[in-house]
Amino acid sequence: MKTIKVSQGPQKAAAIVLGCMRMPALSVSEAAKIIETAAEYGVTFFDHATVYGHGEAESRFGEAFGQTGLSREEIFIQSKVGLEFDRNEFDWSKENILARVDDSLRRLKTDHLDSVLLHRPDLIFEPEQVAEAFDQLEKSGKVRYFGVSNVPVMQIELLKKYVKQPLIFNQLQLSLEQSQLIDQTLYINNKTTDMSIDRDNGTLDYCRLHDITIQAWSPLQYGMFEGSFIDSPKYPELNKALQELADKYQVSKAAIAIAWILRHPAKMQAITGTMNPHHLIDICSASDVELTHHEWYQLYLASGKFLP
Repeated sequence: MKTIKVSQGPQKAAAIVLGCMRMPALSVSEAAKIIETAAEYGVTFFDHATVYGHGEAESRFGEAFGQTGLSREEIFIQSKVGLEFDRNEFDWSKENILARVDDSLRRLKTDHLDSVLLHRPDLIFEPEQVAEAFDQLEKSGKVRYFGVSNVPVMQIELLKKYVKQPLIFNQLQLSLEQSQLIDQTLYINNKTTDMSIDRDNGTLDYCRLHDITIQAWSPLQYGMFEGSFIDSPKYPELNKALQELADKYQVSKAAIAIAWILRHPAKMQAITGTMNPHHLIDICSASDVELTHHEWYQLYLASGKFLP
C-alpha cells in the first residue's frame, strides 16, 4: 500500500482509507472480516464519525476489532465530532467535543483516537472553546492529532489563531465527477461557464501551502450521494476512458478512478466506503498504478470538463 507523509502527523499514513459509515449493515463477524482484509492489504487507516449509524458504526467496529487478532498499535483510528443530527445542529462547543470523544472511545473500545476532526462548520462556533477542548484532549492522551472536515479557508485561519495543535487533515469531497475542488482554477475569469464559480475559496491550494493533508471522500460518487459513476449510463465517455486505462494497467475502473486522486501532487488520501472485502482488495490495486500526466488529463476531460 502506498503511504504518505503527513506534516506534523503520522509519517506513513495509508493512502487509501476505509470509511466505516456503512459498517452498521454488517454483522460483527463480517465487520471483523473487512477490518482484517483492510489491514492485510495495508489499509490501516479507519475513518469514523459519531453520527455514522447514530454511533452504531463505531460500536460495531469496537466489537469486531477484538475478534481480528490485530493490535491497536497496528491501526490508525480517526473519528469526527460536531454533527448533531438528532438536535438538528452542528456543535463545536467544548462540552460537546469532549463528550463526543468520550462516546467514541467507549464505543470503539480504545483509550485514544489517533485523530479527531471537526465535522462540518458550526456556524456560531467559539474558537476559544475548541482550543480548550483540544488542549484537554491532548493533555489527557485521548487524542493524538487534530483536523477538520469540509471546513473552508477562513474558518481554518480563525481556528489556527486560537488552537495550539496543528490542523493536519481536511476531509473534502472529491471525485472525477465532483471535482469542483480543482475546476475553478482552470476556468478563472471565464464568464461562459458556471465552472468558473469559486465554490471552495482556494481550499486545495491553501491546504497544500499549509501542509494540510486532504482526505477525499466519495471518490467514486457523482452528486452528493447520488451513486457511483462506475458503469453508470450517465457517464459513457468517462467509463470508456476508465476502461481503456483499466485494461492497460490490468486493474478495475474503480481502481483507476482512485489512482486519479492519488496521482494529484497534493498527496491526498482517498476514502473508500466499501464493506465488501473483494471490492476493497480491488480498490487497493490503485496504489500500484501511477497515471501519467497525459492520462490524468484524459480522465479529467472524459468526466465532462473542457480546456478553455
